[in-house]
Amino acid sequence: MTKNLAIETSAAQTTIIEDRRWMRVAIAASRRAEGRSAENPPVGCAIVSAAGKLLAVGHTGLGGRPHAETEAIAKSPSKFLAGATAYVTLEPCAHIGRTGPCAEALIGRKIARVVIAVTDPDERVDGAGIERLRAAGIMVEIGICAAEAKRVLAGFLSRKTMGRPFVTWKTATSLDGMIALADGRKRWLTGLEMRRFVHLLRSRADGLLSTIGTVLADDPEFTCRLPGTTSDSPIRFILDGDLRTPLSSVVVKTLDQAPLTLFCRADAPFDRKTALANIGVKLVELPINEDGKLDLVAAMQAMAAVGCNNVMVEAGASLSRSLLKHDLIDRIVWTQSHHLIGGDAVPAIGAMARRVLPEQTHYTLIDEGRLGDDQWLVLDRRSGKN
Repeated sequence: MTKNLAIETSAAQTTIIEDRRWMRVAIAASRRAEGRSAENPPVGCAIVSAAGKLLAVGHTGLGGRPHAETEAIAKSPSKFLAGATAYVTLEPCAHIGRTGPCAEALIGRKIARVVIAVTDPDERVDGAGIERLRAAGIMVEIGICAAEAKRVLAGFLSRKTMGRPFVTWKTATSLDGMIALADGRKRWLTGLEMRRFVHLLRSRADGLLSTIGTVLADDPEFTCRLPGTTSDSPIRFILDGDLRTPLSSVVVKTLDQAPLTLFCRADAPFDRKTALANIGVKLVELPINEDGKLDLVAAMQAMAAVGCNNVMVEAGASLSRSLLKHDLIDRIVWTQSHHLIGGDAVPAIGAMARRVLPEQTHYTLIDEGRLGDDQWLVLDRRSGKN
C-alpha cells in the first residue's frame, strides 16, 4: 500500500511539473499578443499529444482573431489531436461571437484534457466554458501558473472586473529622481538602449496617456519606431481641456501612424473642436473634478469603453501626482540614468504635501535590469491593494 501510494505521488508530481512546463509555453505565446489583440484578451495555447509531444502553439491573432485555441488546433496534425491535452492561459470561450466557441472547437477535436491558468470574468463566459468542457467528458484542471498568466492578462482582467484599463506609469529620471533640467527643455536622460526598451513597452500597450503640457513642452510622437513594431503603435490619448494641441504638432501630423484622441472640457472652444475634428482627431468630453481638472476616472472609463486593456502613461510631474492621488497606477516602470542634476530640476512626481509616510508595501518589485549605463525597475501593485 505504501509503495502504491509512493508511485501515485510520484506520478502526480510528474504531471504537475509537466503541466507547468507546457503552461509556460502557452504563456510565452500569449505575450506575442500583448497590445495587438484589441479588446480581446491576449491568450496563449499549447497542445500536447497523448504521447507527450508538443503539437502546436497558438496565440490570439492581430485585432483579436483568431483565438489562441483555434489557431493552435489549425496548426496541429489532426491525427494526433484525439486524446491530447490543451494548455490555455484563459478559460476557453463558450459563446458565439464573430467566431464559434473555442470550447466547442476543443470538444470537436476530441481533446481529452484542458489545463487552464485563469478563469474568464467576462459575463459571456464566467465558468460556462469549463462547464461545457466537463459536460463533454473532458478533464479540466484550473489554476496552473495562474499568477504568471495574470501578468499578461492583467489589462483584460482589469477592464472586465474594474471597468478601467491596467495602468502602467513609465518614467525616465536622473539618479536623483528628476525628469528635466530647471529650464524644462527636452533632453535624453537615458541612453539609446533604454529608449528602444520603451518603444517595445509601447508596442505592448493598447493606449498611451499623456497631457497637453508634455505635448507643448516636448512635441513628442508617442509611436513605436523599432523595426517590426511600427504597426503596433497604441492609441494616443491626450488630456487637453481647452484643446490647445497645435495642428502642427507631431501627434497630429502622424495620424496616419496611430489614432489620436483628445480629452477635453465640454466648453472647450468650438473653433478648436471643429478644426481638430475635421482632420481626424477624435474628441471626447470629460467632466471636471473637484480640483477643476479633467476627471481621471472618467478618462479611464472612456479608454476602457473603446477596448483598451493596457494603458501606458508617459507624462510629467502633475499627471503622475494625480494618478498616485487617485490610486490609478497598477505598474511602475522606472528607468534611471546616473546623472545628478539637482533640486532645481523638474521632479518625476509633483508635490504631494504628505504628512504621513505612505505604506511602503503598496508596490512590490517584480523585475529589474540594466541596459547600457542605465537601470530599470518594474513594480506591481501588491495583491489585494485596490
